[in-house]
Amino acid sequence: MLTIHFSQEDILRTRVAPAADPIWELVLSLHLLQGRAKDPLMAHWRRGVARELRRDVTSDQLRLLFALNPPRGYFPDFLTPYESVAGFEAGLEAVRSTPLDLLKRDLTVLAGTNPLPSSAAALARGEPEVLQLLTDSMTHYRSVALEPYWGRVQAAVEADRTRRARALLDGGVEGLLGSLRPTMRWEAGRLEVHDYPDSRELHLDGRGLLLVPSFFCARTPVALLDPALPPVLVYPVDRLGGLAPAPGEGAGRAREGAGREALAALLGRTRAAVLEASDDGCTTGEVARRLHISPAAASQHTAVLRNAGLLVSQRDRNTVLHTLTPLGRAMLDA
Repeated sequence: MLTIHFSQEDILRTRVAPAADPIWELVLSLHLLQGRAKDPLMAHWRRGVARELRRDVTSDQLRLLFALNPPRGYFPDFLTPYESVAGFEAGLEAVRSTPLDLLKRDLTVLAGTNPLPSSAAALARGEPEVLQLLTDSMTHYRSVALEPYWGRVQAAVEADRTRRARALLDGGVEGLLGSLRPTMRWEAGRLEVHDYPDSRELHLDGRGLLLVPSFFCARTPVALLDPALPPVLVYPVDRLGGLAPAPGEGAGRAREGAGREALAALLGRTRAAVLEASDDGCTTGEVARRLHISPAAASQHTAVLRNAGLLVSQRDRNTVLHTLTPLGRAMLDA
């Protein structure tokens, strides 16, 4: 179990990442791609990515990247720099600028349990060409494994952020930390992460904690090994149906017809109002009260919007929270 100790100052400095972190999602997707766990929500994604990488003539350049990210156990801290909270390019620049002592330390730890290719030795020496090769391979892998699905990843993370924001408004930071159940438990200044692979104590020492909601994080949250680095805890979000193909996907004209039917079903003032009410997140009961309609009607309208890809719905105990997808937000903005 991982136990994170908070002071009052740490509680005040705890926050949630502003969006899906592109570097963390990339690294964790590598673990999921190589793992043996059978997740039906991700089977379509795994097959498609594996097929693209096998077919790609440049896939040899990914050998080092895959070696640095085994499906289980330790992976280097330097691959997920804190700077990636500012975006993908900022994260890549931080990887290329990794201090030599950090490279040596992380790769020595990894080599103790995993065989590494010869290029890892040059990486440990901080050779700029190998660091550039590594970040180039991250960019290439991202174009295959993440970019085609990024809208769904963002939608799932944004839905989770909306849920945490409501917990924060209702109960402050302690309410936010308490909302992370059942994988974590908040009690008396401690956040306990269950099923963590090691027994660890992390003292924040006034630095606060950055919570990073992640689509590709598996069941167990992830923390950096080095306690001197800025404290980060990555936790899994509800995948909202995963990356399976949408109903009718791959069916040519039938798919186009289904899309037209779904969009036609959206016409009308009430559903437009439901879409607007969901801009900042809204439960079914709140939709009904705001629009002066019955709960059954609110549920029907949100179902139509969800099936059309404009809303995502997430259950939390006895309520269902609806938030906009990127497509829904674009339609509302338009």
